Amino acid sequence: MSYQEVYKQWCTDPYFSEETRAELKSIEGNEKEIEDRFYKNLEFGTAGLRGVIGNGTNRMNIYTVRRASQGLANFIIKENGQSKGVAIAYDSRHMSPEFCDEAALCLNANGIKAYVFPSLRPTPELSFAVRHLGCIAGIVITASHNPSEYNGYKVYWEDGAQITAPKDSLIINEVNSITDFGTLKTMDKDEAIKAGLYNVVADEVDDAYIAELKKQVINPDVVKEMGDKLVAVYTPLHGTGNIPARRVLKEIGLNKVYVVPEQELPDGDFPTVGYPNPEDPKAFELALKLADEVNADVVLATDPDADRLGVYAKDSATGKYMSFTGNMSGMLIAEYILSEKKAKGILPKNGALIKTIVTTNLADVVAKEYNVKLIEVLTGFKYIGEQIKLFEQNHSYEYVFGFEESYGCLVGTHARDKDAIVAVMMLCEAAAYYKKQGLTLWDQMLRIYEKYGYFKETLVSITKKGKEGHAEIQGMLDKLRSNPPKEIGGYKVLATRDYNNNTVTKADGTVTETGLPKSNVLYFDLEDNAWCCARPSGTEPKIKFYMGVKGNSFDDADAKLEKLKNDMMAIVEQYDKNIKKWWILFSPLFLN
Repeated sequence: MSYQEVYKQWCTDPYFSEETRAELKSIEGNEKEIEDRFYKNLEFGTAGLRGVIGNGTNRMNIYTVRRASQGLANFIIKENGQSKGVAIAYDSRHMSPEFCDEAALCLNANGIKAYVFPSLRPTPELSFAVRHLGCIAGIVITASHNPSEYNGYKVYWEDGAQITAPKDSLIINEVNSITDFGTLKTMDKDEAIKAGLYNVVADEVDDAYIAELKKQVINPDVVKEMGDKLVAVYTPLHGTGNIPARRVLKEIGLNKVYVVPEQELPDGDFPTVGYPNPEDPKAFELALKLADEVNADVVLATDPDADRLGVYAKDSATGKYMSFTGNMSGMLIAEYILSEKKAKGILPKNGALIKTIVTTNLADVVAKEYNVKLIEVLTGFKYIGEQIKLFEQNHSYEYVFGFEESYGCLVGTHARDKDAIVAVMMLCEAAAYYKKQGLTLWDQMLRIYEKYGYFKETLVSITKKGKEGHAEIQGMLDKLRSNPPKEIGGYKVLATRDYNNNTVTKADGTVTETGLPKSNVLYFDLEDNAWCCARPSGTEPKIKFYMGVKGNSFDDADAKLEKLKNDMMAIVEQYDKNIKKWWILFSPLFLN
């Protein structure tokens, strides 16, 4: 059916609620709006669903959630896993409780038990709960750090990690095979409870999760000693982190933790930030104001589902609060864990440090320094979680730490996704440890750069919305793939990694395999630890260009990175002009 026909069906079919039909009839005649809502089904990708809340096949609503849940149920039944059940959590976003229940009741109608948290919980606790409760799968209702109009639906498997190959494709196929919304199953909530299918998760899971986090403390005596001396400011940005972050810090002995009052309570409107992303400096405005008032040593912010962490710390030389990128905070934690475990003689001989391909090359140097294995995986923390499972299965390496540039990391193996709650705890421990030595976290970061070199990275995102934008993004990648640059920013290209074609093409023409799963990503290895990478976002209508350099100082790194960025964007802009011309010429063929 055409999108107009699907729209008419939603307006008239009594399967859809009266409120849904009335809202859709109100946009009658607005062809652009109708097309955007109905030109495709909201894509169930390898990260699940994520989209704008609203009515239509290309929106997050109870029907698209029900469709995703039915597809998951079909797969679970084929795997004979229905007796194990599915754990479900949700964050503070609009419609999160409703989507949670829709998912649970669809599973229940298929004979699958659901274990539902009684109120909002962080994503990493859901990852923990899947294994703790012995479930076959998990679902978390969240759009992470996206703006307030978004919500999402992420699926986890029994290992506690987000679904990876081949199960991701199999589940996606099950979801995509459902074309008739009228076939989706659901049931009454009271009946599901009576039948023992809808179960509320007990407080015991919270207690067990926090207990696992506390096991990761390396220097408990130092933490307790500095408990009344270290001052921390924390904000959950109206999300899920408030209760667990405060609890774990209190239980390890840190007593001077100030929470930003305006951002303490859950609120799906995110009224104080607009964009609840700890990567955005604007998200820290209230926290930094409070930090000045209480003379804080460290300032921390977690995103709505508490899997990402942003950090500020004082520069002793200037007294100013300095911002950490995800690469910087990740390396600060990595260096602390590796150095302290080595000093205590508890660093495993077969230890492994894991990063994604778009994460800083500083990790490679640090891994070599401490004689641990450096493992590189595709973008997405699920691939780090997958490595932990493989380590356990193969008895190959012992997980030490894993992180990605997008402000996510995991200390410990209690979860198989990034965990900002344990990261808050570990950074506060590190802050206490270094404060005892007269250092701030920023001072320690400078020491790391002085020791290993000034590695610096940046990210440029280009937004391309709608059907036309999707074609333009793919066009940019096709151009780069067919005509890769030989030099960028004054650096020679040593090798081009094409993860879509599983090839690594060196400058001399020799070709090897990437060794990683297929992904629509291009990576350029450059001279002197410099690099560039292009990949489309899996959750937003964007193409992202990552790049990094190594300098002899901040100024040197800044200059090198600026030149690299400008050269890369000049190449992209030329391709983009060509793509726009291509679209104007050929778009009628695709739009009809």
